[in-house]
Amino acid sequence: MTESTRISSRGPSPVAAVPGTVAHPVPSPAPPQLSSPTRKGTSLAAGSALVIVALAFLVPLAWLLLASVNPSATVSVTVPTSPTLENYRTVLTPELTFTPLLNSLVISGTTALITVLVAVLAAYPLSRYKMRFNRSFLYTILFGSCLPITAVMVPVYALFVTLGLLDSMPGTILFLAATSLPMAVWMMKNFMDSVPISLEEAAWVDGASAMQALRRVVVPLMRPGLAVVFIFVFTQAWGNFFVPFVLLLDPAKQPAAVSIYTFFGTNGAIAYGQLAAFSVLYSVPVLVLYLLVQRLAGGSFALAGSVKG
Repeated sequence: MTESTRISSRGPSPVAAVPGTVAHPVPSPAPPQLSSPTRKGTSLAAGSALVIVALAFLVPLAWLLLASVNPSATVSVTVPTSPTLENYRTVLTPELTFTPLLNSLVISGTTALITVLVAVLAAYPLSRYKMRFNRSFLYTILFGSCLPITAVMVPVYALFVTLGLLDSMPGTILFLAATSLPMAVWMMKNFMDSVPISLEEAAWVDGASAMQALRRVVVPLMRPGLAVVFIFVFTQAWGNFFVPFVLLLDPAKQPAAVSIYTFFGTNGAIAYGQLAAFSVLYSVPVLVLYLLVQRLAGGSFALAGSVKG
């Protein structure tokens, strides 16, 4: 069989070679892709659900911002014809805004600090030492966070009266820290489990004690976890109305979550514009705290390359 016969038996060449040039193969066309009707319907349903959820969040936020600059704000979302800052000027007084916000910062900040400190000390043995009652203890403290606060306020109120802690800001802070501690311990234990114990063992070899290894090795590596727990406890205490309302009787000691009800007058009269302006000012410290803690804590755990395999 000659060379020309072998070439012809293989079929026609996809590219005709021209003398003096390099032949390139012609790519075959991609097969047409058909979208599944079921997949298309699922994507449409998911997109519609996301739009509904976004509107559920954006509409109240739009009312809050528009009503705060509307001199005649109502319960409906309307664009003000003559925007003004009069509502902000009215609420920016020591009695209405500055003192309640300061009380909220003191109560929420101190509660978060105490809770984070105690949660770190409580989560360390649960994470590092394998004991028989670890799981049952964790489930027990998790059950403590499921109890409704209204169910325990009656005995707590009687206890505060007996101990003389009623209308006491330190007593209220300690109670808020105690109610936030179960969930904080659970979260802190999960964050601490992600820190390799071999780093502590290296510190022990160098002569560090368990507390020194915790303070100098474990805690710096779980700063994002500390930030998450701190923000969680802070926002929980910041928006708590029931506990300060029951335990703090002096209006000068009440936080902003309680003083916001001063804008609800008698006979159903509500100052919507002032209420919206106060709500905007009330949400600013939490947003600033979130951005600040996120910047200081870092974006992720810095564990890459810390353990040599």
